Amino acid sequence: MSDAYPLVKPRPDVRSPRLVRWFAALIAVVPLTALCVARWLEPNSSGMGTHEQLGLPPCSMKLLFGIPCPGCGMTTSWAHFTRGNWSQSIQASGGGFLLAVFSIWVALLGIRSSFTARPPGESMQRWLAISAVAIAAVALLQWVERLMA
Repeated sequence: MSDAYPLVKPRPDVRSPRLVRWFAALIAVVPLTALCVARWLEPNSSGMGTHEQLGLPPCSMKLLFGIPCPGCGMTTSWAHFTRGNWSQSIQASGGGFLLAVFSIWVALLGIRSSFTARPPGESMQRWLAISAVAIAAVALLQWVERLMA
């Protein structure tokens, strides 16, 4: 058998550098915008409900069932995070604190990719996925802890 015709043809890179740059810039802008909005909000002293300043309704789960949802406290956590009140941010929502840190990480990767026109490597994408799952696990564990209290 000849090596002139490989069994598997290499896949050509079909990504447009301009498209990668725009997509990466969008990925950077979204979490940075969310952090800027959180900075504009005044953290609710009860530890949750800050999202209502955006015109959003109170937590439906809390209204219907009398228990907070897994996301309760996240907006308050971000509002504290953007002010540098990290212990209050963690107290409002540990998952929210980690998600804010994760958002900065994603924004920095997006900025880098928008300059290099290359998406993050496979190992970085793996770390991003693992981190997202870990943040969700922390948020769920903190929610269960609140339900048990």
